[in-house]
Amino acid sequence: MMKKMSIPTSKASLVLFLCQIISALDVPLDSKLLEELSQPPTITQQSPKDYIVDPRENIVIQCEAKGKPPPSFSWTRNGTHFDIDKDAQVTMKPNSGTLVVNIMNGGKAEAYEGVYQCTARNERGAAISNNIVIRPSRSPLWTKEKLEPNHVREGDSLVLHCRPPVGLPPPIIFWMDNAFQRLPQSERVSQGLNGDLYFANVQPEDTREDYICYARFNHTQTIQQKQPISVKVFSMDSLNDTIAANLSDTDIYGAKPVTERPPVLLTPTGSTSTKVELRGNVLLLECIAAGLPTPVIRWIKEGGELPANRTFFENFKKTLKIIDVSEADSGNYKCIARNTLGSVHHVISVTVKAAPYWITAPRNLVLSPGEDGTLICRANGNPKPSISWLANGVPIAIAPEDPSRKVDGDTIIFSHVQERSSAVYQCNASNEYGYLLANAFVNVLAEPPRILTPANKLYQVIADSPALLDCAYFGSPKPEIEWFKGVKGSILRGNEYVFHDNGTLEIPVAQKDSAGTYTCVARNELGKIQNEVQLEIKDPTMIIKQPEYKVIQRYGQVSFECIIKHDSTLLPTVIWLKDNDELPDDERFLVGKDNLTIMNVTDKDDGTYTCIVNTTLDSVSASAVLTVVAAPPTPAIIYARPNPPFDLELTGQLERSIELSWIPGDENNSPITNFVIEYEDALHEPGVWHYQTEVSGTQTTAQLKLSPYVNYSFRVIAVNKIGRSQPSEPSEQYLTKSASPDENPANVQGIGSEPDNLVITWEPLKGFQSNGPGLQYKVSWRQKDVDDEWTSVIVANVSKYIVSGTPTFVPYEVKVQALNDLGYAPEPSEVIGHSGEDLPMVAPGNVQVHVINSTLAKVHWDPVPLKTVRGHLQGYKVYYWKVQSLSRRSRRHVEKKILTFRGNKTFGMLPGLEPYSSYKLNVRVVNGKGEGPASPDKVFKTPEGVPSSPSFLKITNPTLDSLTLEWGSPTHPNGVLTSYTLKFQPINNTHELGPLVEIRIPANESSLILKNLNYSTRYKFYFNAQTSVGSGSQITEEAVTIMDEAGILRPAVGVGKVQSLYPRIRNVTTAAAETYANISWEYEGPDHANFYVEYGVAGSKEDWKKEIVNGSRSFFVLKGLTPGTAYKVRVGAEGLSGFRSSEDVFETGPAMASRQVDIATQGWFIGLMCAVALLILILLIVCFIRRNKGGKYPVKEKEDAHADPEIQPMKEDDGTFGEYSDAEDHKPLKKGSRTPSDRTVKKEDSDDSLVDYGEGVNGQFNEDGSFIGQYSGKKEKEPAEGNESSEAPSPVNAMNSFV
Repeated sequence: MMKKMSIPTSKASLVLFLCQIISALDVPLDSKLLEELSQPPTITQQSPKDYIVDPRENIVIQCEAKGKPPPSFSWTRNGTHFDIDKDAQVTMKPNSGTLVVNIMNGGKAEAYEGVYQCTARNERGAAISNNIVIRPSRSPLWTKEKLEPNHVREGDSLVLHCRPPVGLPPPIIFWMDNAFQRLPQSERVSQGLNGDLYFANVQPEDTREDYICYARFNHTQTIQQKQPISVKVFSMDSLNDTIAANLSDTDIYGAKPVTERPPVLLTPTGSTSTKVELRGNVLLLECIAAGLPTPVIRWIKEGGELPANRTFFENFKKTLKIIDVSEADSGNYKCIARNTLGSVHHVISVTVKAAPYWITAPRNLVLSPGEDGTLICRANGNPKPSISWLANGVPIAIAPEDPSRKVDGDTIIFSHVQERSSAVYQCNASNEYGYLLANAFVNVLAEPPRILTPANKLYQVIADSPALLDCAYFGSPKPEIEWFKGVKGSILRGNEYVFHDNGTLEIPVAQKDSAGTYTCVARNELGKIQNEVQLEIKDPTMIIKQPEYKVIQRYGQVSFECIIKHDSTLLPTVIWLKDNDELPDDERFLVGKDNLTIMNVTDKDDGTYTCIVNTTLDSVSASAVLTVVAAPPTPAIIYARPNPPFDLELTGQLERSIELSWIPGDENNSPITNFVIEYEDALHEPGVWHYQTEVSGTQTTAQLKLSPYVNYSFRVIAVNKIGRSQPSEPSEQYLTKSASPDENPANVQGIGSEPDNLVITWEPLKGFQSNGPGLQYKVSWRQKDVDDEWTSVIVANVSKYIVSGTPTFVPYEVKVQALNDLGYAPEPSEVIGHSGEDLPMVAPGNVQVHVINSTLAKVHWDPVPLKTVRGHLQGYKVYYWKVQSLSRRSRRHVEKKILTFRGNKTFGMLPGLEPYSSYKLNVRVVNGKGEGPASPDKVFKTPEGVPSSPSFLKITNPTLDSLTLEWGSPTHPNGVLTSYTLKFQPINNTHELGPLVEIRIPANESSLILKNLNYSTRYKFYFNAQTSVGSGSQITEEAVTIMDEAGILRPAVGVGKVQSLYPRIRNVTTAAAETYANISWEYEGPDHANFYVEYGVAGSKEDWKKEIVNGSRSFFVLKGLTPGTAYKVRVGAEGLSGFRSSEDVFETGPAMASRQVDIATQGWFIGLMCAVALLILILLIVCFIRRNKGGKYPVKEKEDAHADPEIQPMKEDDGTFGEYSDAEDHKPLKKGSRTPSDRTVKKEDSDDSLVDYGEGVNGQFNEDGSFIGQYSGKKEKEPAEGNESSEAPSPVNAMNSFV
């Protein structure tokens, strides 16, 4: 039971309370700002109040806190200072308050029992932890006792007492026999909440000598066993036999027969009792009765109803369970035990009390000097809790005085606070059932204004739309915000602006004249700061000619227009949709620059077509409907479905058959092909019609097979080529007699859901399959190769039965037999199941990593013993993740990758690693329950690789004879950069390339001025980076030097920008997948260019393949590419002779195993094999015909005259060829031995094949180790390997499997 917290003179305990900052002053969640602001300590992590520890392991008492400056920590033990430095067994973690008591090196846990409390302190206050009560767990042995055998008369009640040893925490009790099997429980025999075993009445089968009570102490994972209890039940028959053997025939003898008895309560005793429970807990009430017949228990609440959705009945309704109780659940609960001879009842008066719980917990308060604020602490409970306050861990009555503070019961009022008012306050709410305690700090800050919005931030909006300009700020006192337009503009006021509390300026309707520079100014009494942002207003995108509604005849041509107008600085994209989905992949659909044309229109083209225009700032769309029509059809004969049959009649009624006759309806110009007969079972499924059979359209009678215990009605449906008729009127009903079931349930399975159970499931028989009333199932099971006898139980018409107390993961034989009131179904077949799996116990050992190259590594491990897998071995999982890049020394978010290796693999390949990086990995074994523990993390490093291309290449400041180049370092250096290489060459007006010049540049440079260039000349530049391994991919760019003053060519806009002399396509980029690639580019030149994409295999001399790009889009998807192939690609524009981009090279991803196609399932292969088989059959027929003609042709005569002794003749008796000697093993090919008798062909096994290294969501490799699957690719699932368990678990394992 929780105790009221005592408040020492120096400090007090508190409950961990992580609270958000809500106060008069809001602190933005800006990480840099939060690091700079002073803050009192806050406890972030601590051990529980009641901390039960394992006496065999080190004791870790957690205490973590945050604050600015970082807090220092101290501890008390049993109310006095705990000097950690004087105890060699106790250490405190660095930068933490967590204590570690070293028990494993000689310390004793009992010596460290007590009440501990942590204090975190900095210059702004002190926060304290809960009172943490440390107690080592205990699992004492059973006291020695001599147990006398229990001799009980049949029908009497019996209680077997367990009386387990008192442990910490209390043990879990269960009863088992010597074979470690749980004793079956029922309404007659059950275990009480106190662990005793109650018999409402004993039966002869209760006689046994191994009633054993077990106590399981989960904290120490130990089980204690009580001495076995013997029970001997004397039946009346055996007692009469004993008396008869000792008396003469003339004596009168005979024991009284078993007497039925009314119910008597075994627990609780008496007629009334009381129970006190705490709010929020689980209320458990128990009534166990004796009597013969076995009494049935019923529960009621006097003067009310049992709470819905929170009430449960357990232990065969002997236990009433109400979860999450509240004060409203108080009252009198009555249990009634009843049998045929009477009843007895017991009333339990329940009172629900409540430990303190929060109504309003105190929350942190951040104030500016001179401001006011309050801390509120309100709690409730039963009885009402008392509220007390502490300041920095000291009772507020003896804490240093603060003139700005006033305590008013559950509220502290602060007035005109100053910086010295900062402190941490604790609120303690306690009653006799427990306490609550929370920290809340008051932090008084004096800070000059700060603006958190980046300087010169650019905002772009569409004209006539709202514009929101941010000015995120912080300061204490809270700054005032003003906005100005322009450098020297006046302050903004008026209805055309909206000023938000967070500093944001809103222009509800931005016009062209709203563009410009806006200045935000934040000021308070400690200072002033300002920031500028830029606003650009863009013209809206409009569709000036929208698509229109069209009606077109089939096989015609139709066109929809979509002409747009947009801001010149925005790049629009036009997309056409059909019925809000992508256009069909059909060459009949032609997308032009401003139209969509559909050739050879068909009925499926009918629908709504939408033109969508998107820019980075807005989107518009317009739709039109296309209706496809056809010429009116010529008049034709009207065909219809037949009319329903009528006059149904039942004759020849037998137990399992009956004859049905009917008269057909009108066939409506289409002959009736067949009749469908359906039946209704009014007894089991009224209103549901099932298919019975069907007969030819020429028949009007049918002999129908029937099942027992079905109330049949029949109806008939006529069918012709047009369709089915309406059903006929139902026939009269016919009820068949009952019989025992003809069949057993199907799909019987035995699969454990928990480590100590076996869940037996089956598909129940349908209603008409029951063949009679009282359908039940006999469920039988036995442990395979261990038990000789079956254990059986008869259950109601359900689909599942759970066998508890099984050993972990052992095979069982299972069968389920149907029965009803008339008898059993035939003997069922047996199936093999397994009890539940448990998580693997050990991790793989001896994990080794061999780095193959900069992106690939091989990992090895030792397999875990199969006994420790405790389930079906699924395989191993390798978790690996990048720790850091060795070139940048910067950490990033850790993204763990997982590779799964099926079966008992002991190695695997890790693909897709990043060069010059540090990695960690661990390995885990997997079974059907889940993953086992991880092996210790293994660290390995990848060597350097070639870098990626430089992040950008800009060419600026063109002059007559020079250009300035600026570049960014590679995004992925993959090592230490050694240098850059620049190559460039001139391009003449016919796009021919001049001599190539190469320059080597140090790795620490980021710009270069090229001088002595030719004026008014276009140059092409190739730029890449190098590491010690080699050169990375290059980036290309083109630029032009300008003419002199006399020239006619001038830069068109801006200063320092290179203008294109000719149309130009640049920055061609590719994003390749397995069978397709997304090509994108940038275009400079005349508007409305029509682009095309050319591509081919890299290094091949084949002609380029050409694809036309629809519209003016700057992207295109190449489809139908070969996986794992390098391609070259370039982009051109129609109508501009010889105008193309530079070539780019990309490589498609490797083929994924999940997409490998089995050739044996392909249609063309099946057709080919059928053709070959047909050809062989024709040749055999021709040979057979010619052979039967004897010697009527010259070849036959020559064969007879010059018989070759080396050729074996065809056998005359069966027409088969003679034996043929194999050249390799000289063994004849025996007739009939071509395949095994079970018609299966065994596959050669290979334990060390490298066909696949990873499965599931991971890659795979060829035999040579080359990676052929993407990391995220999937592979077809392989068959699960068989169960390799060969031993039954030990008794200890059996005991540990119970909960």
